[in-house]
Amino acid sequence: MRSRLLVCFPAIFLSAFAVVSPGACLAAELSRDWPSFRGPDRSGVSKETGLLQKWPDGGPTLVWEVRGPGRGYASVAVVDNRIFTLGDTLSADEPDEYLLAFDRDSGSPLWKLKTGSSWNQGQPTWQSSRSTPTVAGDLVYALTAHGELVCADVVSGSEKWRKNLMGGFGGTKGDGWGYSESVLIDGDRLICTPGGEKATMVALNKDTGETIWQTQRSGDRGAGHASVVPSEIGGTRVYVQTTASGPMGVRADDGKLLWTFDIDRTTAVIPTPIVRDDLVFFSAGYKRGGALLKQVPTGDGEVKIETIYPLNTDLANKHGGVVLVGDYLYAGKEDQNIIFCAELMSGDIKWQDRGSGQGSAGTAAADGCLYIHYANGQMSLVKAAPDKYEEVGSFMVPGSGERPSWAHPVIAGGRLYLREQDRILCYDIRAGQQ
Repeated sequence: MRSRLLVCFPAIFLSAFAVVSPGACLAAELSRDWPSFRGPDRSGVSKETGLLQKWPDGGPTLVWEVRGPGRGYASVAVVDNRIFTLGDTLSADEPDEYLLAFDRDSGSPLWKLKTGSSWNQGQPTWQSSRSTPTVAGDLVYALTAHGELVCADVVSGSEKWRKNLMGGFGGTKGDGWGYSESVLIDGDRLICTPGGEKATMVALNKDTGETIWQTQRSGDRGAGHASVVPSEIGGTRVYVQTTASGPMGVRADDGKLLWTFDIDRTTAVIPTPIVRDDLVFFSAGYKRGGALLKQVPTGDGEVKIETIYPLNTDLANKHGGVVLVGDYLYAGKEDQNIIFCAELMSGDIKWQDRGSGQGSAGTAAADGCLYIHYANGQMSLVKAAPDKYEEVGSFMVPGSGERPSWAHPVIAGGRLYLREQDRILCYDIRAGQQ
């Protein structure tokens, strides 16, 4: 593996995650930018072509590597000439978390903004930032595990406003692992999920943070870890989200709760739902499974759901995420290295095989291939095809091994971006460039 540049950030250890928004996503250049968690449309699937269909020994060319984002499981948001992430120090003299920006071409650090204290609850390997920032225009948004929502200028890093989802809205989490949602920007609105019965979902003015509407879901157990995905059903814009109580659909205009699909209580509900036209695929781990729903317009801006198939335990995914390529779903089973392919409309498993990495499989897709970041730090390239499992390249990511590698991979502008705790690595994955 050929390394061209290593940048060292001054002695700080920071951690972070990313936030997403429809407005920002829809306006992004699909071939160049990845403005939030799971990309421009939150599907985890890049629209790029002309990428390597097989990796050389040792993996694709390493363009640059930067040390300094600190401890964390946040992925990165990539827009124009900047990269954003969250990270924390958790040192005795500076136990804080930061939103950070880096230069896209070189990895050089640009600025950092303190968001608050580090997340140090639970087991040590579960601690740190866990939300990817969302970028929209000249603003970037970050949500900390403590529920602190911060808006900053993308160029200077100066803070514009902040609100706390718990203190400001009475929000609650459905588990003890903190917030990790990437907020959605849709036009002039920011959509996020405080969780609980009082403010299950809220819409804020993206420039000021002022509340526009609040959605109340009776009996809601609290926010999960998924991010909101927009949909259009019979002329009605619907925000699809999953909380600890299961999926729900909220009308964008006024925040009215249109439908719910309630599930039994489980340890945590993490994967972001997949929306294709009127279909919603939802998955949760801990033996809950995946289900396919259909949104149906009923007139006067109302939408209901029909169940195409109920929860199928063969489709359970804990936190690596599920991608839809063509008519097939791909993911790691639960948090294992068993990769499966299933037909979307039936839920039938076409194949499942044990990958060469270990642990959970953070998954993205581009140009007919799956990009799988295993918990042990291995990065693998696998053909996205329903006939068989075929791995066509792998390498161990530098800096992995000390803590789980849970940050999802990012594909933007012909490059693969990986977050590995205190490192961000950039690889050239264009065909003919090795």
